[in-house]
Amino acid sequence: MNDTNPIHGGEASQDDRTVAMLTHLSGIILGFIVPLVVWLINKDKADKGFLTGQSKEALNFQITLLFGYIIGIILSVILIGALLNFILWIVCIIFSIIAGLAANKGENYRYPFAIRLIS
Repeated sequence: MNDTNPIHGGEASQDDRTVAMLTHLSGIILGFIVPLVVWLINKDKADKGFLTGQSKEALNFQITLLFGYIIGIILSVILIGALLNFILWIVCIIFSIIAGLAANKGENYRYPFAIRLIS
């Protein structure tokens, strides 16, 4: 779901939008580490609602992918796991770029599939 920031009122600052974009894009290389750090740093700051929401969304997506990668590693015994991990990596690249672009515009982005462990 793409929409402007109705939950937290007002617009996110350009700095918050840039950090949110980098948080989404960092998942391509670094997985869940950067979203986790950004969320932990900003979760208690009332003025960082947009950034906190986007870092939680990126974190949930990266954790979902981590579960998929683990399943792929287990299935590599029967050779389909390597294909599954490659497909997951391509999905990660595509959706992280889409999410990063939306966050840079100040839109709340929700990945089409993610286990919402952090809420």
